[in-house]
Amino acid sequence: MSSPTADDLWIRRFRPSPDAADRLVCFPHAGGSASFYVPVATALSPGVDVAAIQYPGRQDRRHEPGPASVADLADQVASALTGWADDRPLTFFGHSMGALVAFEVARRLERLGRGPVQLFASGRRAPSRTRDEHVHTLDDDGVIAELRRLSGTDAQVLQDEELLRMVLPAIRSDYRAVETYRCTPGAVVRCPVTVLTGDADPRTSLEEAGAWSEHTEAGSDLRVFSGGHFFLSERPAEVLAVLHEHFAATARRA
Repeated sequence: MSSPTADDLWIRRFRPSPDAADRLVCFPHAGGSASFYVPVATALSPGVDVAAIQYPGRQDRRHEPGPASVADLADQVASALTGWADDRPLTFFGHSMGALVAFEVARRLERLGRGPVQLFASGRRAPSRTRDEHVHTLDDDGVIAELRRLSGTDAQVLQDEELLRMVLPAIRSDYRAVETYRCTPGAVVRCPVTVLTGDADPRTSLEEAGAWSEHTEAGSDLRVFSGGHFFLSERPAEVLAVLHEHFAATARRA
């Protein structure tokens, strides 16, 4: 078998749709993997070609070190995505840490004239809004307790002690990257931003979510859902309806 290419390592398409007019690129949360977005790919295919980013340090990339920083991760993802905007427009969707990575990747691709037409920032306060968080400095039990509190990790993983200990280094790397992230002052994207947030998210207040409006030159809107940090897992039909609405509008403008 031939060695995987860089694109194969970074970009996963669970329901390839070669004839779709649009492509959605999904960015996972801290500790998350590309497979988190399988339901999205299934729901949007074949009308939308869904690609999910696979960060190093998890699943089939578990032997690679986790991300050193959001900036370093964004550099590598942007490089892998450079050619993916050639045949159809890109829309970005990132949840939690993924929202920050998507934002930084969008900025890098915009410099090359290949930026997304829309950014969906889910479950994350605006890049300029920081909190004093140190989950990455906790012992293993402390990190596990945080995972259980946010309910974003597969219950099967949380119940499997051996598997959990195996993925903890990647999870800790993700938390270190996102907790040490500091946005460049005045950083913006040129595309519109749609912000999705849960009304009971302990990690993001409505004010912090709304502050994404400061980071786009093309306007933003805020969609509030009932639920916590992983409202998108609790309200999948409602989140998918927002995406369907976006792609339907894109089709009308074409």
